[in-house]
Parts: sequence; structure tokens; C-alpha cells
Amino acid sequence: MGSVDVLVAGGGGFIGGHLVGDLLGQGLSVRSVDVKPTSEWYQVHAGAENVVADLSLLDNAVAQTDGARQVYMLAADMGGMGFIENNKALCMLTVLTSTHMLQAARLAGVERYFYSSSACVYAADKQTDTDITALKEADAYPAMPEDGYGWEKLFTERMCRHFEEDFGLTTRVARYHNVYGPHGTWEGGREKAPAAVCRKIATAEITGEHHLDIWGDGEQTRSFMYIDDCLKGSQMILHGESSAPVNLGSDELVSINQLYSIVEEIAGIKCTRSYQLDAPQGVRGRNSDNTQILETYGWAPPITLADGLAKTYAWVYDQVKRSLG
Repeated sequence: MGSVDVLVAGGGGFIGGHLVGDLLGQGLSVRSVDVKPTSEWYQVHAGAENVVADLSLLDNAVAQTDGARQVYMLAADMGGMGFIENNKALCMLTVLTSTHMLQAARLAGVERYFYSSSACVYAADKQTDTDITALKEADAYPAMPEDGYGWEKLFTERMCRHFEEDFGLTTRVARYHNVYGPHGTWEGGREKAPAAVCRKIATAEITGEHHLDIWGDGEQTRSFMYIDDCLKGSQMILHGESSAPVNLGSDELVSINQLYSIVEEIAGIKCTRSYQLDAPQGVRGRNSDNTQILETYGWAPPITLADGLAKTYAWVYDQVKRSLG
């Protein structure tokens, strides 16, 4: 392979597609790699070197990492809570991609390696209350992460640490907290809560059937980070001097019911609600403590949920309207 400034592993995904576009806009050369055929990529950027390859295979990981100066490792088999809770083995098999990409980066002499971890690494017993104390980075231990997906993420964090300690590979780790925005999954079971909420309310607005089915009792709490903040934070962390895992997420805590209400206000409608108490809903409460990122970088995600949802809803509305004919 030729030399490139940046390899984005998982470049056909939601975050990866936005990241490739942002890096190209900075004048960098980018190799975007994803296992899906390009027809299924969320965004395909003509200015990038777009490659379809399964990075869970070591030979492919080595071939695609060759010549890359920096790596953003975003590739993972994942989705919203419904997918994560029902596909634990598939989520854990991402460890093949995670392992082989680290090996490939070491062989290629990559200058800096970014790994996208997740708030799912945090111990479940610290997330049992809706009025949750925001999660600090130290709360990942003693380890009891979300089954399947969370264990794979925490294991790979440790591998990044040891590849830096043992082999001198400069690694940086961010724990993403619920990233959302346009050009992402909005239907089919892998979508996350903001996109699902936007889809349901857009459907209600378009069809005039103002009724919503909500997973759980709607009182479970979360924070959600808009994609632009994710891109800025990820690049800042890659170029930073701290190898310690750091939260990358908004600290604006809302309940799922509040999330629905914000999008209803954006749409200008009000819906009746039915609650599906047997549906997957994850931990009771989760929020990001941003003390460490503020102390280390003097920055934390500033985009408000209302502002980010307005942009996301406009995009999802167009997708729903097109799908309904």
C-alpha cells in the first residue's frame, strides 16, 4: 500500500464517515477501510482511498495499515441497546479486529493510534439509579462492564496500554458516550436512542398517528454527544500527551422521556405514549464526568442536546419521508 496521513478503520460507519470527511477537509490523505460493501457505507468520500476489507483478518489489517502515519480504530460490530443485549458473541468477536489492528500498527511503525472505547466499560453497579453520579474514569474498576460489548472494549483498552508500555506504540483511548447525529443508523435495530426517537416522532408527524411505543418506563437516564463534538474530541485526544483512557461525552443528563419531549417540541407535535417494560433498556442511569478531559485538555463537548437533535431530526425526517413514499 502507499503512504497516507491517516487510516480510519471503520470508515464506512457513522462516526468513521464523518471523521473521514473532516480529515479530508484539513487537507490530509486518508485511507478509509470497512468490511461492508461501499454501497452500504454511511458516507463515501471521493477524496479518500476507499477500501473494502475485513480487518478481523491479520493479513488484511497488516496490508491496510502499511504506510499509515496515524490510525483511528473505530471498527466494531455494534449498535443500539437492542443489538448489544442480543448479540453478545458478535460484539466480543470484535476482539479479533482490535487485536490484529494493534499488531498491524506496531509492525507498520504507526506514530499514533486512537482507539474508540465506550461508556459500556463502566461497572454496572455504579449505574443502578436514574439520578446517577456521573461516571469517572476510575469507575471502570473493579471491572464489571456491560456483558459482551463492554468486556471487549475494556480488554482492548488494556491491550492499548500494554502495547504502549511493552512496544512503544503511542496509543490514545477515548470512552465514547452515546454519539448521535445525521448520516447514521436510524432504523433496522442497530440505531441508538436519539435516532430511534427522531424516527418515531418523524413517522408520527408525517402520518398523523401521534402515538409512541417507548422501551422501558422512560425514566432511564443518559447523556448524548453530537457528532461534531466527537470529531473534535477524538482528534484532540489522538494528538494529546495523555495515554490514560478519558471520557468523551456530554454531561447533560436527560431521561428518555425528556429526550422524547425535546424532539416532540422540535417537530411541533405531542404524542401519547405506551411503555414496553420488557424491552431492552440497559443500565438505569449513565452520565459522563468531564473533570478529567477538562483538566487535561481544557475542553469538554459544548453542543447542547436541543441543538444537536434539531439537526439530527431534520435529517432523519427526510429519510423517513423518503421511505414512506
